Amino acid sequence: MSDTPVQPEAQVITIPRRLDPEDAQLALQKLQSILKRQEVVEALAHRQYEEDAKSTLLEDILQRQHATEIQSLINDLHPADIAFILESLPERERKLVWQLVDARFDADVLLEVEDWARESLIRSMDHQDLVAATGTMDTDELAFLVPDLPPAVVAEVQKGLTEAERAQLIEAMGYPEDTVGAIMDFEMVRVREDVTLEVVLRYLRRLQELPDHTDQIFVVDREDRLRGILALATLLVSDPEKQVSEVMTTDYLSLNPLDSDADAAGAFERYDLVSAPVTDDKNRLIGRVTIAEVVDVIQEDSQEQALSRAGLQEEDIFAPTLSALRNRAPWLLVNLCTASIAAFVASRFEGTVSHIVVLAFLMSIVAGIGGNSGNQTMTLVIRALAVGRVNSSNLWQLVKRELFITLLVGLFGSLVAAAYARFISDSWSIAFVMMAAMIGNMLIGAAVGVLIPLIRDRVGKDPAMGSSVLLTFFTDSLGFFIFLGLATLFLL
Repeated sequence: MSDTPVQPEAQVITIPRRLDPEDAQLALQKLQSILKRQEVVEALAHRQYEEDAKSTLLEDILQRQHATEIQSLINDLHPADIAFILESLPERERKLVWQLVDARFDADVLLEVEDWARESLIRSMDHQDLVAATGTMDTDELAFLVPDLPPAVVAEVQKGLTEAERAQLIEAMGYPEDTVGAIMDFEMVRVREDVTLEVVLRYLRRLQELPDHTDQIFVVDREDRLRGILALATLLVSDPEKQVSEVMTTDYLSLNPLDSDADAAGAFERYDLVSAPVTDDKNRLIGRVTIAEVVDVIQEDSQEQALSRAGLQEEDIFAPTLSALRNRAPWLLVNLCTASIAAFVASRFEGTVSHIVVLAFLMSIVAGIGGNSGNQTMTLVIRALAVGRVNSSNLWQLVKRELFITLLVGLFGSLVAAAYARFISDSWSIAFVMMAAMIGNMLIGAAVGVLIPLIRDRVGKDPAMGSSVLLTFFTDSLGFFIFLGLATLFLL
């Protein structure tokens, strides 16, 4: 018998591809380079005579070569990265690349891509491709896409659903946008409280896989009423002979399908949740919300707030000019009117400015600092409204706090501004006027920064929509009025 040790069989180790946002950026640059080469080929081909068969053949060969390069590049990426690249391309190039994406990624990409880009992708797909892509989706995913899909596609996909899935789809479609019901997931694991943990473990082993982001199992009775939750960690470390009722937790957070998705996101953030059950008014378990949907809600709300403050709605960055004008023009016209009013206020003090020319250089500082101070306050208030920290009981306390903080900051900042005004004007009187005007306008900015979002929220409007435009109107107009008015009273 040989003493030579038996060598283990060689194992092939597959290293998973690393997910890295920089990969998508690099792929986008390479893709844009290929598309530019394609444009050059098309431009050269159009310069040839139509009867030139060799030129046409060469163009076809190059186009096929470019298509192969794009396919090998794009189909090696994660669906989220493919969605990012499609969003970064003009509509014509977006459709060209979309045709080269492998069909097995269609469903995931449609779910990942932004709404404005999804619409153009769906328009470019034929009926059968849409049915094939959506036919593999879960009911909650399908319900998310239904508003963008042609009715004929929805009708055909519904034929392939079971009765239970069709009922879930109709239920999910019935919830308003921005509610928990619109983002809840129907895939979850539920067990009864009168079985042992060993039975639960055997049941889990029979499943092909657990639903994504499963950190807990929901315990229900025979009427599907939620009785408690069983954390997977508890299941793994507990005695298998124990019953579920002995180790389950009855202290849990549940959501109602009509709750705001923003409120649900706040609850996830506050309690560090991975998933949460959704129950109806009779405490029957109808779905769950996971951290994946919550992250999407938080990101979408953040983007909407950033756009709303400038008076914009979400749009395709490569949208046609007319569409972009409809989105941007309304609040720009409002801004034009408010700026005209501010200019009119300044023109009423033409005599003062003509006598003391240096005031023309200082007045923009007063208006600008007031606007920046108001923007700081407004950002804090909008954020507090979003997470529900502002109500009628603490409103006046918030106003007093912001005014007091602004006064302290204004006192320090106005000393610096007064020193600068004294330096360029060589006048203590102008310095004192500058100091008083700056403090006054900063207090106005803070007050307006609190009131604008609160009033808009009270009347049911987006607190952030056009808030910066309105704030600029008040701080510019009143800033000019205070500064030039004080100069007229004390310097002439």
